[in-house]
Amino acid sequence: MTLETLLTAMPIDIDTFTEASTEELSGITNAEKVIRFLYQNRDKAFTPSEIAEGTGVKKTSISTVLRRLEEREFVQHKGDYWALGDEERVRDAYRFHQTMDDLDERFGAEDIDEWRQHAVEDANE
Repeated sequence: MTLETLLTAMPIDIDTFTEASTEELSGITNAEKVIRFLYQNRDKAFTPSEIAEGTGVKKTSISTVLRRLEEREFVQHKGDYWALGDEERVRDAYRFHQTMDDLDERFGAEDIDEWRQHAVEDANE
């Protein structure tokens, strides 16, 4: 999505770690859950509560997730209802994410700290 906040893993607080099930910590983000749910039901629009119930995303988190997805034009809303946004944009983002996962698997994930260190060194030469 850039997919950075949407699809990359981020640190979680200890309460989430303690309270979450293994499935919840499997790496599927709340945003991915919402996109998958809306894609599977792309002929309908839902309230945030219905989306939270259908995805298992906490009701306290769903508004933030929906706003972030809307900023990237992956979802749209009118009044109290939300639906999938531009399907082509969603497909392109998914393909990009899959490609990055494939590259990470093939070549290993980048170490951003190592990359930054070399970028600074190379710029100073």
